[in-house]
This record gives sequence, C-alpha cells and structure tokens, in this order.
Amino acid sequence: MELKDRFLKYVAYDTQSDETSESFPSTAKQLTLLKALAEELKSIGLVEVEMDSNGYVFGTLPATAGAENAPTIGFIAHVDTSPDMNGANVHPQVLENYDGGDIRLNDELMMTVADFPELSFFKGHTLIHTDGTSLLGADDKAGVAEIVTAMEWLVAHPEVRHGKIRVGFTPDEEVGRGVDFFDVARFGAKYAYTIDGGMEGELEYENFNAASAKFAIQGKNIHPGYAKGKMINALLVACEISQMLPAAERPEHTEGYEGFYHLVNISGGVEAASIDFIVRDHDRSLFESRKEYLTRVSEYLNKKYGEGVVTLTLRDQYYNMREMVEPHPEVIDKAFRAMTDAGVKPIVRPIRGGTDGSRLSYMGLPCPNLFTGGMNFHGKYEYCSLDTMHRAMQTIINLAQLWAE
Repeated sequence: MELKDRFLKYVAYDTQSDETSESFPSTAKQLTLLKALAEELKSIGLVEVEMDSNGYVFGTLPATAGAENAPTIGFIAHVDTSPDMNGANVHPQVLENYDGGDIRLNDELMMTVADFPELSFFKGHTLIHTDGTSLLGADDKAGVAEIVTAMEWLVAHPEVRHGKIRVGFTPDEEVGRGVDFFDVARFGAKYAYTIDGGMEGELEYENFNAASAKFAIQGKNIHPGYAKGKMINALLVACEISQMLPAAERPEHTEGYEGFYHLVNISGGVEAASIDFIVRDHDRSLFESRKEYLTRVSEYLNKKYGEGVVTLTLRDQYYNMREMVEPHPEVIDKAFRAMTDAGVKPIVRPIRGGTDGSRLSYMGLPCPNLFTGGMNFHGKYEYCSLDTMHRAMQTIINLAQLWAE
C-alpha cells in the first residue's frame, strides 16, 4: 500500500486518549486501530505478531541471511491522538505542489505563513492538512504509517541486508502513560527509535525532566457580611500561588533549553479549590530546584494562613533521556548517517516535551526520537508533508541496513 493511502486510512480512526480515565488504555477506541495494525503486520509478512492484554502490538521482521548476529533494533510509534482537540470525523485535505502561500482550511479559517513561517520550507511538497474542524492525527499516525510501509518495503526486497527488526505500537502516549506496561525484555531490542518528531531532520535525544504539581487548598467559607478576620478564600489562595511563580518562566515566554511552570487547571470555590501546574526543565538540578521552590511556596502559605490550608502533591513524570542515550553514541551516529543518506539534513535539538522514548531509555532501551513530517500537532492547524514522510520512511530503511554493517 502507498504511504499516503496508509496514512489516510489510519487518520480515519478516532483514537483520542483521555487523561481523566483510570483504565489502560484510557479509551477502548484505541484498541480498534491496534487490532487492525496487528492484522496488517501479519498480512505484510511480519512474524511473532502479538497484541497483549494492554493493547501493545509487537511484530518482528526476521534478519536476512548472514545478518543474524546484527543487533536487534526497534521502531516504535503511538496510535493515540491528543485530548486537546477533536479527533473524530477527520477530513484530511491533500494539497499537491504547495505554492508556499497561505492555506485555506475552510470558509472561515486560514493557515497563514505569517502565523506559521515553517510553511515556507514545504514549498513544492504535497501537504495533507485538516479542514479546520479537528486535528489531523499525524502525531503519531504519520510515524505508524512510515514504520509499516518501511517494513512492507523491506519484506518485498529481501536482497537488502538487515538484522532482526522489532516494531511496536503503543496507546496513551499523549496522556503520559504510553509505556506504563511496555515489556522491554519481551520487545527484545538492543536499541530503538521512536518515530514521533515533527520537522524534517529532527533528531532528538534530549527532553525535559517533567513533574506535575497539584495544590489542594482548604479554605474557610464564612458569610461575606461577617467574614472579616475569619474567611480564607481558597480561590484567592490559588491565585496567590500562581502570582508567586515567575511570570517570565511560563511556556509563552520560554524556548530552547529554558524551563517553565505551566498552569494547566484551576477549579473550586471559596471553601475548597485546586490549582495544577506542570513543571519542566532540561537541566536536572534546575528541575529539582523548581520543585523545591514549589515546596517552599506551600510551606510559606501554610505559615501565613494556617497549617493544612495548602497541600502540595508533586509527581515526577519522566526524565531527560540524554544521560541514558549518550553512553551509546552509535545510536545517534547511525541516525545521522541514515538521514544524510536519505537526503535529509539532521537537526539536533532538545524536545520541549517528552516522548515514550524518554521513559523507555530509563527502562533500559536507549531510544532517541526521529522526525515524521507532521507539524502543528494537537490542533486544527495540524498538517503533514508527504514528501517528508517518504524521507522518514527511507531513514527507517537506511537504519535497518546500517545496523547490519
């Protein structure tokens, strides 16, 4: 199947995950695509294909003759789409030979080069974009399509030497639980690559250290006519917490290696409220300092308003994969070569986020992240370059060969 057709088939599945769900996967609808992928891997000639009780789909492309001793490598992508935007009834629009100008998504919505200057890179490409009513799902169905199509190509070309290759498709990456039950030993790869990046050439082996910070605030609701000296307004305490964090260290004011505090939710009333943040920093010591500062904020407010008014719960989510990947420079070196041989200029930059690969790296599977060609993830302006998707697929094929040298 052609890469474009496969991608368009996948984005028709509604696979949105749900961060409020306590099940795994967080939504049953992800399993529909995962089951279809397991059958598709079998149909294109992969072996040892299985879908376990948690929805993980694994499959094997056996080594070619003479390459049985090459290290086993893996390629991994996630099937779920972000809860941030509608993921149902996706109507992808195919724009051939993009002219480099603004793109009309629908009668009321335009994607402009002024707002999205990266569009200029894709002049002359075939773009697949949304109709403005949903996300596209390139994150990460582009990666899924590239992996499956690369495996299909390798099966059809047995003359191309490669070692044993494992592929893995996961649920729930978008809600931070994508590898909660991933069996690294069963997967059996020495090294792996998540195919989950964006811009053509992205090669990422650094990501944020990440934590969630949840403040629960117990106020004291008194009739406002008689509240002097008695009332503790939990909503105002929540606002005070937000104001105690540096305004310059919010996502909208940071870039590159700069960390941040990001307010993601505030709710409640006078009697009780909560305010939630995510905490990010590439530097581990700065990350720890951020958490320590939040602890001091909580302690200060309890001294000000009374013990027990503020309860802080900090939970580490993932860590910077760099310290797990750098001891294995060949993983990065081969990715450089694979991209260059595919006509792609590698762009090494830190992920201002996280991937399944960051957690997998700490689980013993060094796992940097490679580009897919998808852009503007998680929203109605999402689009994908078919030309870049083909180069991503070729990068996967090149990696298969390089690890068998």
